[in-house]
Amino acid sequence: MIAILLHLVLLLILPPLLLGVINKTKAFFAGRVGAPLLQPYYDIIKLLKKGMVVSSSTTWIFRAGPLVALTASVTAGLLIPLGNVPAIITFAGDFILFAYLFALARFFTTSAALDTGSPFEGMGSAREVTFAVLTEPALFFAFLVLARLSNSISLGGMLSIGVTPMYAVGNAAPLVLIVLGLLIVLLAENCRLPVDDPTTHLELTMIHEAMILDHSGPLLGLIEYGSAIKLFVLESLVLNLVMPLQPMPLWLGCLMWTAETIALSMAIGFIESVTARLRMPRVPTLLIAAILLCGSAFVMLVR
Repeated sequence: MIAILLHLVLLLILPPLLLGVINKTKAFFAGRVGAPLLQPYYDIIKLLKKGMVVSSSTTWIFRAGPLVALTASVTAGLLIPLGNVPAIITFAGDFILFAYLFALARFFTTSAALDTGSPFEGMGSAREVTFAVLTEPALFFAFLVLARLSNSISLGGMLSIGVTPMYAVGNAAPLVLIVLGLLIVLLAENCRLPVDDPTTHLELTMIHEAMILDHSGPLLGLIEYGSAIKLFVLESLVLNLVMPLQPMPLWLGCLMWTAETIALSMAIGFIESVTARLRMPRVPTLLIAAILLCGSAFVMLVR
């Protein structure tokens, strides 16, 4: 019961802090003070308190999109262990559900955008699903490698290989390849630089932000909160391979996991500070590189 509570606390409370860390890191490298570290919490709470404007031409899909996306992100978080805090839901083949929960969120988000009839939101939706076609194969190749290394088809078993350092060292090459591939997937799925710029205001260059132009108030707050949880979940997937926690008390493990997620968020902020946004035709090249990295790791294990 304590492990479940700790898992829920990390999953539901910590994610907005990571957005604040990224923004603060970018501000530091830009020579600015930047917004307060807890600003994402204030923004989400403020949006949830506001009223919302909904076009009379939209249907129930417009309202359901943010709620389904948030629910899918939270459910995906329940499937993944957070260091030494085990997953709440685990079963054989749960990695397939994990991947397609994000696909479900994407389907409803793009459907809600198309429901408005806006050409800009339609353009953003087209880009979103096009790039998703390239991120999903990389994710599944990574899962196949982990399943082969761990002889398990559940996320808990697949991600536990890093707990045994000697085993991880013996398979360092494929693990390094899939970590690099998953980092690219992390940046792409969360619309971070160099794939997308979450702070842009130019409709012609938007991807994710173009899909939520007509959302406001609580609906926009749910979208922002769901995006933060998605970032936390995918960071946790990478951290389970890069910096796995050894057996220790749960409370200490939670503190260590919080520190690790903050460190990875700072790394993302650094990447965004030193890289420029790719031209749109170059984005598929980066995502194909992720497929090749994870696919090469899988080929290395085929005997």
